[in-house]
Amino acid sequence: MGDINPQFYFSPRTRSPITWGVGPTFVLLKATLEVLGQGQWSAGPAAVVVVTTKHMVFGAVGNTIWSFAGSSDRENVNQMLVQPCINDNLSKGWYLVSAPIITANWEAASGDEQWTVPIGGGFGRVFAIGDEKVNASVQAFWNVVRPDNAGDWSHRAQFQFLFPR
Repeated sequence: MGDINPQFYFSPRTRSPITWGVGPTFVLLKATLEVLGQGQWSAGPAAVVVVTTKHMVFGAVGNTIWSFAGSSDRENVNQMLVQPCINDNLSKGWYLVSAPIITANWEAASGDEQWTVPIGGGFGRVFAIGDEKVNASVQAFWNVVRPDNAGDWSHRAQFQFLFPR
């Protein structure tokens, strides 16, 4: 397990198809192996905007974090994350999705690529297990731009419990 990165958004109530919010994000040191974590307590601002139409959902989430405490033998953290998303809702709970996670590491070593820029997408479905609503999806991305030590491809499988109002 890696570090935990909660994000909190304060969003005004509105009847608009546009939802937005701003708030803080934190990196909590919970990695079970050193290689899976940053070794630095970090925090910064976060923002989200989502537009919902009859069949489409699109928007983006982003944040920037800076380290403020942690192990002196680990690198300082100065990173940005932007995750645009587009979701085309099909019938019977199925959807097509693309939500690449674009990152920039401003502390990257000289000569190493600072950016990771993936392209790709996948599909998912919202369904019920008993009375519980869940969302399951898979996506694959080719990392067009990436640091030397990063893979050419990334894959994401998600399973989320939903608690609608």
